[in-house]
Amino acid sequence: MNRGTRDLLLTALAPVMWGTTYLVTTEFLPADRPFLTAMLRALPAGLLLIVLARRLPRGSWWWKSAVIGTLNIAVFFALLFIATYRLPGGVAAVAAAVGPLATAGATLLILHLKVRLRTWLLGIAGVAGVAMVVLTAEAALDLVGALAGIGGAVSMAVAVVLTKKWGLPEGAGPTALAGWQLTAGGILLVPLAFAVEGGLPAMTGTNVLGYVYLGLVNTALGYWLWFRGIGRLSVVPLSFLGLLSPLTAATVGWLALGETFTAWQIAGFAVALAATVTAQLQNRPPKTPPAVKEPELELARA
Repeated sequence: MNRGTRDLLLTALAPVMWGTTYLVTTEFLPADRPFLTAMLRALPAGLLLIVLARRLPRGSWWWKSAVIGTLNIAVFFALLFIATYRLPGGVAAVAAAVGPLATAGATLLILHLKVRLRTWLLGIAGVAGVAMVVLTAEAALDLVGALAGIGGAVSMAVAVVLTKKWGLPEGAGPTALAGWQLTAGGILLVPLAFAVEGGLPAMTGTNVLGYVYLGLVNTALGYWLWFRGIGRLSVVPLSFLGLLSPLTAATVGWLALGETFTAWQIAGFAVALAATVTAQLQNRPPKTPPAVKEPELELARA
């Protein structure tokens, strides 16, 4: 297995882990606590990664970490869990599936780079495929939840493009970068969790296990893999890996909750997966170290 394939597969594990978020949130966590859940998912994981990295931001990376942490963690997590609590899993997944299109738009607007037509078409195919898999006749639309899901996808897309633009700080790896952002985002979520939702409720053992899983596996490990991938993969193909999250959520529902797949859903699964794989075909690992000096050159290949 070559380096590029290994990097791709390791990065893909992150959205696969994130695909379990809906099940864990609805089955294991206290109801209607989006800000608390977002804070408990982010802050402990961020502090753990900072301890493991043994490095704090330096110079401009104090404000860069704060910006990306706000977009990628505080805003994204808060909106994600608002959507998760307010929407059926299918509708929430479709809202999140706009990520590749949002990333293409952010690449165009922030980096002023041309995005190929094939990227837009694959993004539309990905959304359509996910919709075929997860939407049912019973799926109800909550406007606030839908806007939250789309807003979260856009926020994460902007953060990914900014992270790729700035590269990794000299001497710091994905452990430090993920830790800084998770900690910054988690700190911003603390006042929301306590002022809006009243802080910690009485916890059951199931709740504690759910939060431990979200913090350690879903977030600490997942974001380490994701930021490692940002330093090694092109940003638009990277964004298509996010489609694995709703596909994993559907698969987990089938395995754990006894849900069934129709022929229509299987076809949608194939369409979304084909869009994800096709988006990787032009992906080439950069020849420079993770702290890419000219991210625009790599993005232009996407």
